[in-house]
Amino acid sequence: MTSSQTSSFPTVQLSNGLQMPIFGMGTSQIGGYSHEAIVYALRDCGIRLIDTSKYNEFEEELAVAIKESGVPRSDLWLTNKLWPLDYGYETAKKAFQQSCSHMGVEYLDLYMLHWPDSMQPGRCNREARAESWRALEELYEQGKCRAIGVSNFVIHHLQQLKEDCTVVPHVNQVEYHPLQQPNELIEYCRQEGIAFEGYCPLAKGQVLDNPTVLQLAQKYGRSPAQICIRWSVQNGVITIPKSTKKERVQENCQVFEFQLEEEDMAALGKLHDGRHVSWDPTSVQ
Repeated sequence: MTSSQTSSFPTVQLSNGLQMPIFGMGTSQIGGYSHEAIVYALRDCGIRLIDTSKYNEFEEELAVAIKESGVPRSDLWLTNKLWPLDYGYETAKKAFQQSCSHMGVEYLDLYMLHWPDSMQPGRCNREARAESWRALEELYEQGKCRAIGVSNFVIHHLQQLKEDCTVVPHVNQVEYHPLQQPNELIEYCRQEGIAFEGYCPLAKGQVLDNPTVLQLAQKYGRSPAQICIRWSVQNGVITIPKSTKKERVQENCQVFEFQLEEEDMAALGKLHDGRHVSWDPTSVQ
């Protein structure tokens, strides 16, 4: 697939009618940043969803990679996140403009509150979230964000936001893989019309040597990583694996070439053991 073609990956319809790619590429500080992998993902693999955050400090690098890829801005879905130290009405809007400037764009497709804890001593987390969310609502109403969402929010955070604000988040992004399946949260999101997005689909490698995953990899002639990513997207979850290697990026994109049987989906669904390989937001008030 060349840069002149749009992505052929499936999409998920958000509550505001927008079609968000169900598959994309994440970025994180862990493992570092690879310019080559991002350009390859965009130009050669047809990936259009790129997920980042101010916290990762890759915004300016992504601007260079996006420009080099030759993919038109209108074909991309760019997600960024507001870091908790910037929570607040005015500070949120300022941080948003800075992120857009660093990424070389005039708007974002999705802007999210990164974490339910404001990380600001003396501030009430609920009030900080609500104040920041009102800033995101304004950015959304002004067309500067095509959609707004939250990351690492559990049910009571979402319930509070619903009580305090006007716009229900379009997306909630949390850790999701066979070892961490927050099914009650997923069901709540679907009841409220909130699209569910999962990060760390490979559990930072911890799931790749699981006997069930290895057995299915052999059965389907696929890699353990492909089995896990396929399971995620087949569950209707927006999935954003991260890789700094071109061959892994290509491998990840090939999960739409096969389908897991129902019994195998069920077997993977039984692997939940509650572990978090990233942040655990359940204790945040």
